[in-house]
Amino acid sequence: MLARTRVLFDKVGITVTSLCAIHCILLPVLLPLLPLLGLTISHNHAFERIMLLVTMVLGFVALFIGFHRYHRKLYPFYSLFLGGFIYWQRDVWGHEYEHAVLIVGASLVVLAHIMNMRLCNQCDSCDSEHHADKPA
Repeated sequence: MLARTRVLFDKVGITVTSLCAIHCILLPVLLPLLPLLGLTISHNHAFERIMLLVTMVLGFVALFIGFHRYHRKLYPFYSLFLGGFIYWQRDVWGHEYEHAVLIVGASLVVLAHIMNMRLCNQCDSCDSEHHADKPA
């Protein structure tokens, strides 16, 4: 059950982070077109910050499950928190670097989930634990 939760959180974290990065990159292109379609939307920083926090919490839970139960490696956490920090600080770098900073931050968050999934899948002791649980 815990393994399925970890895999689900890793996949959701990758998806949400990727969609958020795509949203942030495409928004300047799509924003001028929205009034032509009869839609209005504003660039809401509070919503983006909340989504980043949700992504970070999901990421932490997924990585913690993998760390605690399987691999005991900390470097996925480093990637997650560095990516989240960079993503959070995107305004500090200025508007001209915002897209590059978003891509770097989102890539580090996605990389953290990918590392966690690979480490959990490579865990040798996990296979023996699961086989020991099955009746002969």
